[in-house]
Parts: sequence; structure tokens; C-alpha cells
Amino acid sequence: MPILITMIILFMIAFFCFCYYENNKLDKSYYSIKSENTEKSFKICHLSDLHSKPFKAILSLIEKEKPDIICITGDYINDRCRNKNKMLELGKKLLKIAPVYYITGNHERRLENFEGLMEELKSIGFTVLLNEIDRNEFCNILGLDENQADFKDYKARKNGTFVYKDMSEYFNELSKCKGFKLVLSHFPENFTGVKELNYSQYDFDLQLSGHAHGGQWIMPLIGPLFSPGQGVLPKYARGTFGDRPKLIISRGLGNSEFPLRLFNHPEIIFINIVKE
Repeated sequence: MPILITMIILFMIAFFCFCYYENNKLDKSYYSIKSENTEKSFKICHLSDLHSKPFKAILSLIEKEKPDIICITGDYINDRCRNKNKMLELGKKLLKIAPVYYITGNHERRLENFEGLMEELKSIGFTVLLNEIDRNEFCNILGLDENQADFKDYKARKNGTFVYKDMSEYFNELSKCKGFKLVLSHFPENFTGVKELNYSQYDFDLQLSGHAHGGQWIMPLIGPLFSPGQGVLPKYARGTFGDRPKLIISRGLGNSEFPLRLFNHPEIIFINIVKE
């Protein structure tokens, strides 16, 4: 009996160590895009879906890479507003590395104190983009506030009855800008998965998205397992799609309701935009 208890304890310790590793081992992914539209080369750090996880380990990794801008594509804070003050402090430290451009995810949009949170993020120095364009020395950034946040929206998308927002006016405004055009969108499936209103039809260079968490579990020979809004075996869960415009999807850094990643480590993305 003591041997059995010892084996159970050792198994539990090994299991928890494995879970901790899967949830906290940081992966860095690198992309390089040659563009005739950029006036000078620059580097983007793409973060997504921290879900109120004050992931301090990311700071030293980002600092070493020396990005010119940091883009956060939603769900920085979860729908319970957990660890808000810690996330604001993390944001201040990110701002010491590079300017931060932020858009909302479905979690922030579910918060009752949404407007107050946006003001707090602005007050620490985040550039909060709610269907707005920021023109900086490196590129033009359109940040979309898609507000596909309610749980009934997931059911409607599954049933094929969800009515997507028409974002054409914002893309048309972006098309007038000179230089590299960057779009921040929380939902990767909106790139080509939406029939008439898909984003890939518009004139821009690069879209950054998150939301899918890499499918949460990535199984050998199967791939990503599940994403809200896309369902089982989601297509838009990680990696890249398209040429120009190109979509790059972050697997994210935190978890939401489901607490465990499997063969799907948290990811920081670095993108070099190279003047062609």
C-alpha cells in the first residue's frame, strides 16, 4: 500500500510539472515580410490573449529583440477583470520597451466597466484603437473593435445566423494611407472565413489576430482541436495565411475558461518588415 501511494504522489507531481511546463514554456516565432510599401524596415512584437496572466517572463525576451512597436490583439484582461492592477503594471513595463498598440477581444467587451478599463489603458500609455487608424513613423495601423463578445454570438456563428459587422468604411479609410498598412483584429476567421464581409478583399499588407489559442490542444497528426466561433478542428488557429494581405495568428499567452494547453506552448511573435 505505501508503494502504491508513493507512485500516485509521484505521478501527481509529474503531471502538475508537465501541466506547468505546457502552460508556461514560452515559444518565440519569427516571420519576415518584404514590402515595397514600407519606407523603412521595422520590427513588430505581437502578443495576444494574456487573459489577465501577468506573464513577467515575456519582458526580458521582448527587450532582447528590441521591437519598434508592440501590438496586443485582444483579451489582455479577462471577463472577470482579474489581476487588473497587475496587468496595468505589466503594460507600463511593456511601454518602456516600445509603443503599445492595443485592440479589444471578446473578454474585455463582456466587462461592465469596459469604458473605464479603456481609459485606464490609455492613461498608462497604450494606444487603444476602437475602429481607428493610427499613423506612426513605421506604418498605418487599423485597430478593429469587432465586438463579437456575447456567448449567444458563438451559437449564432455555429448555426450560420450570425450577422457580421461591415468594416468596409474603416478599410476604405485605411486604403487612402500611404505606406505599410497593418490591421489588428482579434478574430482570425474574419480574414477569409466570412463570405461577403471578409477582410482579405481589402487593400492592406498584414493582419495580426489571436483568439483561437492555437486550438488549445494541438494533437499529433490531427492539429488544433477547438476554437470558440470556429468549433472542432479550427482552420484559423495558428500560423499564416495568404500573401498580400497576409494573416499571422498568435497562439496566445494565457488561458481562459479551460486551464490547460497541450503541445501548444504560449507564443510571442516577432515580425521583421523589410523594405524591398
